[in-house]
Parts: sequence; structure tokens; C-alpha cells
Amino acid sequence: MKKIEGKTIWITGASSGIGEGLAYALSERGCKLILSARRKEELNRVKQQCKHPENTEVLPLDLLEFDKMEAYVKEAIALFNGIDIMVHNGGISQRSLIAETDFSVDRKLIETDYLGTVALTKALLPHFVERKAGHFVTVTSLMGKFGSPYRSGYCGAKHALHGFFDVLRMEHEKDGIAVTLICPGFVQTRIAFNALTGDGNRQNTNDEATENGLEVSRFAQKMIRAMERKKYEAYIGKKEVAGIYLKRFFPRMLHRLVIRSKVR
Repeated sequence: MKKIEGKTIWITGASSGIGEGLAYALSERGCKLILSARRKEELNRVKQQCKHPENTEVLPLDLLEFDKMEAYVKEAIALFNGIDIMVHNGGISQRSLIAETDFSVDRKLIETDYLGTVALTKALLPHFVERKAGHFVTVTSLMGKFGSPYRSGYCGAKHALHGFFDVLRMEHEKDGIAVTLICPGFVQTRIAFNALTGDGNRQNTNDEATENGLEVSRFAQKMIRAMERKKYEAYIGKKEVAGIYLKRFFPRMLHRLVIRSKVR
């Protein structure tokens, strides 16, 4: 296990939720941070609340700007003369039935949660290969391992991330590159509030499961431990984590339990 202190870490989705909480925890550990998201003012707020804002830089980024990823990477590398860890945390969720979801919503979920992350990864990959070192840490979801109603497009995008990064790990282990997939359960963020509904508008309400989820600060500490151990996958949450093992050994039981739970 390698300690994370002093590492240069780039975080997308750093303006709120898991990304924000992770930034605070990593700043406490003496890491150099690059914070990215679309909202510059929120990134600056997070920077100023970090323990070491002098070692924290802001780099606004939109995951849908695929053709700008190489420019983003060049700028990020220049900030601290290299990057040790890329934390892919940016993305959006969904709350709508398949039959009531416009195809444009499915496309936006794939483009944001999957293709944006892939585009950024491919732009940064040559830097890691050249250095013979690097670590991609991708925040997916338990929904990247099994499904749940009202999240079809979100589940699809998260499942796709697992496929891509499993292969990246295999192809570039020889280059000293590690891949860790972080699979959160319910965490106390605004992910449900900001989730897209069938017509593409935000849900604008939270849900009980999210409100009763794991505290962000506690989640961040567990995530850092998984990063230090370079785990292939880490399942972080409360009782919902059991779904991973039910899916593997008792898929019909999981199917029935998820339907009965009526989680929105």
C-alpha cells in the first residue's frame, strides 16, 4: 500500500458532493489538487475551503467538450508539472421509467457519464504511459454492477465504464498504470436532486434513501483507503452493498428485493 500524501490529483465533479468531500480530505493529507467542473465560482469556493488552498488549482471543464480534452490535459499537467492520479467523478444521474424517457436523455447520460470520461482518459493516457506510472480512479456506482428501476440510462452508462476501465487495466498494467473503480451506494449528496427526468429536466427533489445514505466525509475516507490500496473495485455504502453479492450468487432474489424496495 502506498500512501497518498503529496500526490498530484485531478478531480472532476469537484464542485459538490463526493468530489467536494474528497477534495477536502485529500487537502488534509497534503495532496496537490486540480479541481474541475463546469461552475468556476463553486470550484473557487471549494478551493478556499481546502486546508491548503495554496496547493489547489481550479480548472473549469465540461465533459461534453470532447474535442477540448487534449487542451484541458495540457493545462492540467502544466499546473504542477505532472499528474499522479486522475479521479473521474463528474456526471449526472436519472430518475424516470424507460417508457417515459426521451431518447435525448439516454444520449446525454452516455455522452456525459461515459463518453466524456473516456475522452478525458484517452487524452491523459499518453502522459501516464510516458511516465510509466499513473492511477485512474473512476467513480461509477453500485448501479454499474446491477440495475434498479428509474435508472436505466444511468445504469447503462455506469456499466459501460466498468467494461472500458477493466480493459484499460489489462492493456496498461505493463505501463505501471492502475485502475480503481469506486462503486458508491447511497451517499448524502444532491445527486437525486440534480437527476434528469424523462423530459430532460432536473428532478429538483431529493429522496429518502439518499438523505439516509453515507455521510460524504466518511465516504471520502473509505475511498482514499481504496485508492491507496489500488483496489480493482471498492463498494462503499450501507446495506445496499449486499446487492453486489446477491447479484453474483442469487440474481433472482436480488430482482425481487429491488422491485419490492420501490426505491426512487
